Amino acid sequence: MPHKLVFVLPIVLLGWAIQAILRPPPTKLCGSPGGPPLTSPRIKLRDGRYLAYREDGVQKDKARFKIITVHAFDSTKDFPLPVSKELVEELGIYLLAFDRAGYGESDPNPDRDVKSEALDIEELADQLELGQKFYVLGTSMGGYSVWGCLQYIPHRLSGAALVVPIINYWWPSFPAELSRQAFKKLVVPEQRTLWLAHHVPSLALPVDDPEVAPFFCGCHAPP
Repeated sequence: MPHKLVFVLPIVLLGWAIQAILRPPPTKLCGSPGGPPLTSPRIKLRDGRYLAYREDGVQKDKARFKIITVHAFDSTKDFPLPVSKELVEELGIYLLAFDRAGYGESDPNPDRDVKSEALDIEELADQLELGQKFYVLGTSMGGYSVWGCLQYIPHRLSGAALVVPIINYWWPSFPAELSRQAFKKLVVPEQRTLWLAHHVPSLALPVDDPEVAPFFCGCHAPP
């Protein structure tokens, strides 16, 4: 245990120092004076924040499946899903993508957590009149938003899917050797990110902040 503390403590102190020194400049909200221009439709949430979204697929009133997609940490609502237009039309799929808080054209949420992301999704669905139930699909880091939906608004879900989600490589139910091999196949920046999130949970949220994350994280796949 003492040896572990000697190893972990400097990393914790370094993380706190990075947060204190490398704070990003004040955020310029999209559409505000001096801020980036707006190019997407947005809804106004109960707390006053704006959430940007994009609609694809068939019309809502003709859809058999209404799916809200949640993008990865280094992405936005504009990341295209690898699904053909023909298949979307054949199955009658309506797709609703949105920029998570602080990403793209959505306002940041200083109090963002797993529950707040689930509630953002629920309010988006209500304001766009998707009905009582809908599907959610999360990619990579977007998987934790889907987990939040399963945890906090399960009564609103017709189904949920996770695509290459971030997992807990230290979960005791996984075979230890399999977890170790899978972890080693990740790019080094992502290994660093997950190691910090596991051993120093207080840094987990800053790591997923789109303005701070580039220091800690690399791309999700090797070049």
